[in-house]
Amino acid sequence: MIKKPYLLFLGDAHDRLAAKVAIGIRDWRPHDVVGQLRLAGCKPDLLIPELTIGGAVEKGAQTMVVGVANRGGIIAKEWEKVCFQAIEAGLDVASGLHQKLTDIPGLAEAAERRGCKLHDVRTARTDYPIADGRRRTGKRCLAVGTDTSVGKMYVALAMEREMIEQGNKATFRATGQTGILIQGSGVPLDAVVGDFMAGAVEELAPDNDEDHWDFVEGQGSLFHASYSGVTLALIHGSKPDALVLCQDPTRETMRGLPMYKQPSLIELRDVALTMARIVNPDCKVIGISINTSEIDESDAKWLIEAAEKETDLPATDPVRFGVRKLVNSLLED
Repeated sequence: MIKKPYLLFLGDAHDRLAAKVAIGIRDWRPHDVVGQLRLAGCKPDLLIPELTIGGAVEKGAQTMVVGVANRGGIIAKEWEKVCFQAIEAGLDVASGLHQKLTDIPGLAEAAERRGCKLHDVRTARTDYPIADGRRRTGKRCLAVGTDTSVGKMYVALAMEREMIEQGNKATFRATGQTGILIQGSGVPLDAVVGDFMAGAVEELAPDNDEDHWDFVEGQGSLFHASYSGVTLALIHGSKPDALVLCQDPTRETMRGLPMYKQPSLIELRDVALTMARIVNPDCKVIGISINTSEIDESDAKWLIEAAEKETDLPATDPVRFGVRKLVNSLLED
């Protein structure tokens, strides 16, 4: 577990996309954040308290999170200095970048000396089991997408929050670096050796109370030639009782693969259900999550209504309109 609360370090991020990790944490776990630390030239502003490392410690921060996802996943030299300063102040440091904190010369030794921990959340354990295929007690809901980066994490987090607010048992299960930093734990699935991915998901969502729902963070897409393997491992590892279909209606082709067209919601429903029912014959699709962030509100409502007519399922944008109708559909089934 990564200790909370967090100080969010934005470095010298050029835009909001570069700061998406910090933004995700701020959006979904604001009570776990004491403030932000930015270097000169940093353009994004999370509109939370601006703190020094010393000020963050005074406010009770336990971990400084590198909240930036830059090109190449590199920790800049100026950022290294800040990591050392955080360690010397007694903070743990966490990062989801490709370059590991433990590869910064001297940082691991400094952390050990101060009794602090370094969390490279994109580093997977090496002892995950091979999946045994056994159905677990409790219930699981998995978000699957027509493409990558269409809001699978956001709808899972939104449904977990709505379920808890309604007095139900629910847990978000993180499978990517941002989700892990939001939740404080999870499995970095893209760093797990292929043979063990489904087993890692089984371990992530273990036996539970019969009325408990795990909301498993989706990754990739069954229709994406680059990342379909991780999606199938999530399906077969979680053995979902329910699927939520996720779509960005502004896209015509797959992200990074312009030679491939986006599948329809019906195509996604049929393929995902076929795969899911191999391990759970009772799996159902309970709703649609549509990312309308690039569309004005009137068009967004029209697209949501069109999706409901096309699929005969409830649809929503979880950020814009909430997920109550999806949760109600889940509980009705």
